[in-house]
Amino acid sequence: MAPVSRNEPSKKGKKQLKLFAFEMGCSGLQAPGLWKHPNDNSSNFNTIEYWTSLSKLLERGKFNGLFIADVLGPYDVYNGPRNFDAAAISGAQLPTIEPSTVVSASAAVTNNLAFGVTFSTISESPFHFARRLASLDLLTNGRIGWNVVSSYLDSAARNLLNGEELPPHAERYERAQEYINVIYKLFLSSWSDDAVELKNGVYANPEKIREINHKGKWFDVPGPFVCSPNENQRLPVIIQAGTSSAGKDFAAQHAEVVFITTFSPEALGKQISDIKKIARERYGRPQGSIKFLQLITPIIGETQEEADRKYQEYQSYGDIEGAQALFSGWTGIDISQYEYGEDITAVGTNAVKSFLELWNKKAPGEPEHVKKTREHIAKQITVGGLGPVFASTAAGVADEIERWVDISGVDGFNITYAVHPQTFEDVVEYLIPELQKRGLFWQDYPETEDGRPLTFREQLFGSEFQDTNRDPRFVLESHPAYDLRWRAGESKAEFEKRLGKNGKKRKLDTVD
Repeated sequence: MAPVSRNEPSKKGKKQLKLFAFEMGCSGLQAPGLWKHPNDNSSNFNTIEYWTSLSKLLERGKFNGLFIADVLGPYDVYNGPRNFDAAAISGAQLPTIEPSTVVSASAAVTNNLAFGVTFSTISESPFHFARRLASLDLLTNGRIGWNVVSSYLDSAARNLLNGEELPPHAERYERAQEYINVIYKLFLSSWSDDAVELKNGVYANPEKIREINHKGKWFDVPGPFVCSPNENQRLPVIIQAGTSSAGKDFAAQHAEVVFITTFSPEALGKQISDIKKIARERYGRPQGSIKFLQLITPIIGETQEEADRKYQEYQSYGDIEGAQALFSGWTGIDISQYEYGEDITAVGTNAVKSFLELWNKKAPGEPEHVKKTREHIAKQITVGGLGPVFASTAAGVADEIERWVDISGVDGFNITYAVHPQTFEDVVEYLIPELQKRGLFWQDYPETEDGRPLTFREQLFGSEFQDTNRDPRFVLESHPAYDLRWRAGESKAEFEKRLGKNGKKRKLDTVD
C-alpha cells in the first residue's frame, strides 16, 4: 500500500533530499585522532548506549537512516607492508566491531529509522549471510538495506580466504555477481509469499518451499532457505558504493542506492550520469530507479568565523599518521615513500597521480590551487576523510548543499561527523530546520494508509511511484531480482516454469 505523505509541498523545482548518518563501529571514522577532542565520545562505539542514543537523535531529526560502514582488516599499507602501527596508535578504523550487532538495539528504540549495513561478499558463505540479513529485516519490519562490497584490503583477505591473496578486482566483482544472485534466490525463490499458513495444524506448507539448487563457479547452495518471507519488505534494499568500471556496472544492474565520495559537484554529477546511462542502456532501468548519496562533513557555527574556528580546532586534534594510514589503505599506495613537502602529482606513480587528479578537496579558507604534498593530503584527511567539509552557518551549509544538488543532481547525503555526537546534534538542531524551511527535506516521516511505519524501500521510492500499480515494498520490474519472486497462489510447477522463461529472457544466472 502506497504511503500517504504528511509533508508540506516542496517548493517548486526542489527535490526533497534523503539524509543518512554515516557511521562505523570504530572511533573517528573519517576524522582520525579526533577521539581525543574533549567533546567527542566516538571511543564509546563499543557500547549499546552509543548506538541507541545516536539512533534516537537521528529519528528526532527525521533522518532517513543510519548507514554503517565496515572494514575487515587493519590499514597496514603505510610504512608497510603489513604494518598496522599507525592505525592502531591513532585508532584509524581500528579496533572495529561487526556492524549488524548494533542494529537490533537501535531498531528497538526507533520506529522509522532505516539501517544500511555493510557486508562483504568475501566474508562468509552467502547462505549464512542471507540468514543474518533476513533476520535483521524481519526483526525491524523491513528497515534493512545491504551495502554490497567486494573488499579491497589484503589484510582482510589473509584472514578470510585461508591465507590467499585478495583476488584481482575484476574477479572480485564476478564473484560478487554470483554471490548476490544466490542471495536473491534464497530470499525470493525458496519460499512462496504465502508459504507460512498457520492454520489447520500446518505452520509452513512444504509444497510452497523449494530448494534453489544453485551450482556456480564459486558457490554450491542447494537450499532450501531457513528464513520465511518478510511481508513488510520481501528483499532488503540493495546499496552499492563502487565507482570503478566494474563497480559502476554492478551498481547500474543491482543498486537501488549508490553511495559516492567526490570532492566537487561536477565530478559527482559525472559519476551519477555515467551510472544512470549504464543502467538505462545496458539494463533497461528507468530514471529514478536509483538514488545517489554523497558523503559530507558539516561543521556548523553561529557565524562563518565560528565555523572556521571550529574547523581549525578540530584539525588540531587530527592524527597525521592515522590519516596517512587511511590514505595508503584506500589507495593501496604507501604514501611514506614521498617526502612531506614533495608535490606527489609531480613525482608520484601513474596510479597515485590518477587518484590525486580527483583530489579536489579544499579546506575552509584555503586557496584554490595548493600543491598536493604528503603533508597537505594527510592534514586534509584528518577532518572529513574522503569527503568534502562544509564549514559555515546552517544557512551557509544549506546553500552549499543546494549548490551540489543543482550541479550534480544528487538525491541526498551521507552525513558523517567530525566530533561525535556534536556534529549530528548540530545537524538536527540547526541544519535540518533550515533544509525544511527551504522545502529540501520532509517535515516528518510519512504515514501509510494502514498506519504502519515505512519500510526502507518505501522511504526511498514510495511516494514517487504511488500512482503506478507496483508494490512499493518490492523492487521495480526492471530490477534483476523482480522475476525471482515466488508469488502467492503460484504452484511450485508454475513458478519454476516462469522462472526458467524469465531466466532465459534476462540472461541472468537464475535458472535452477
